[in-house]
Amino acid sequence: MFKSWKTYQLLFLRLILILSGIGISIFLFQKGLVFTAIFGFLIIFLLILEMYFYVKNAFSVYDRTITSILQNDFTSDFSKHKSYQNYSTLFKLYENLKNKQNEQVSKDIVYSSILNNIETGIIILQRGEDDWNIFLMNDYFSKHFEVPKISKWNYLKNHLPSLCQIIEDQDFKEIKQSLEIRVNQQDTQTFVMQTSRSQIFNHDYFIVLLDSIQNVIEKKEKEAWINLMKVISHELLNSITPIRSLSQNLQDLVQQEDISAEDLDDMKTSVATMLRRSDHLQQFVESYRKLAMLPSPQKEKIELSQLIENSLQIMAPIFKKEQIVVINNIAFDRRLNVDPLQMEQVLINLLTNCIHALADTEKKQIVVSAEVKEKRTFIMITDNGNGVENEIESKIFLPFFTTRKEGAGIGLTLSKNIVEAHGGYLAYRNEDNKTIFVICLVDN
Repeated sequence: MFKSWKTYQLLFLRLILILSGIGISIFLFQKGLVFTAIFGFLIIFLLILEMYFYVKNAFSVYDRTITSILQNDFTSDFSKHKSYQNYSTLFKLYENLKNKQNEQVSKDIVYSSILNNIETGIIILQRGEDDWNIFLMNDYFSKHFEVPKISKWNYLKNHLPSLCQIIEDQDFKEIKQSLEIRVNQQDTQTFVMQTSRSQIFNHDYFIVLLDSIQNVIEKKEKEAWINLMKVISHELLNSITPIRSLSQNLQDLVQQEDISAEDLDDMKTSVATMLRRSDHLQQFVESYRKLAMLPSPQKEKIELSQLIENSLQIMAPIFKKEQIVVINNIAFDRRLNVDPLQMEQVLINLLTNCIHALADTEKKQIVVSAEVKEKRTFIMITDNGNGVENEIESKIFLPFFTTRKEGAGIGLTLSKNIVEAHGGYLAYRNEDNKTIFVICLVDN
């Protein structure tokens, strides 16, 4: 600010000198000193000329700087300008905007790099005056669908007519559905398309995300295998490590010439421990075999009420012992095409899970209910126990995962596999401090 004020002072001094010179020259002319007055007017002319170029140069600097800012041209370096000190405020504004521009360019490069490395097809449209324009297309979309990075919506329609037709039929509104697209001139692949629309600074944007169902499934399978290997390796090491240690200890004992009574007791204890761990390992393998060799469902028609009553009757002695109130809210009947024995096993597993969840609850209650929606039967089993902690919600259906010391960790996994073998699904949710397991069966 001080430097800019100094510029104004210099300009003011020039005006004072010019006005003073004019006054003195007029005074000299009136006194008859004509030549001296003419010389004074000449000096005044030179001062006016110098001030003209001074002001012109100042306006030129401002004009060049403002033009660069308006055109987003930040290639100039005004720090070495000869008049930098006189226009420091203006140049600092330029430098601040230049730094912000560089930061934005860096962010754009990072964002672009992230979008181009995501294995999801992404295309962003921007509303123009007459039609949509392609604001962004990531590399995955361009390479996977063999579409050049074009800028017009009409060009994209020539390459992917099926995709564009769906979007236009929905009038560029939010969509979430699956569709088939021919890829690389080969067989069609199924994709999940999800779109969204937003307005930013009076600009209308339409975002399209395309995920290959095959890639999603492969990713989920990979994650499942990694988790399964972690659990299996953990169980195996928990048994093999102590067995190996005890075997080493037994080997040292039997190599002694004399075996004392104390050593004999150690040997008996070691053998008993090895046998116990071996039994645990055998049970673990049997559990895995039970999961891996689940027989196909032998379906037959059975009434929903009969299926529920059979399961509750089997569990009735345990309910009575644990003082659990069971409420059956199913007030309608419906014929299901399922394997009765397998579905009873699912219900028993879920009811058993509820019993363990109610262990620390005073007023224990289990509610069984059902509803029918769009040719699907939903069976809900609800308890008022403590529920599942948020940290382990994603793991409850993982094979061999359990929070109970005596649990094998296959009940929920086996139940999930059985329901899925019937063409349905098993889900969990927590509502109003109540744990709810939902069995969804498709009518067929």
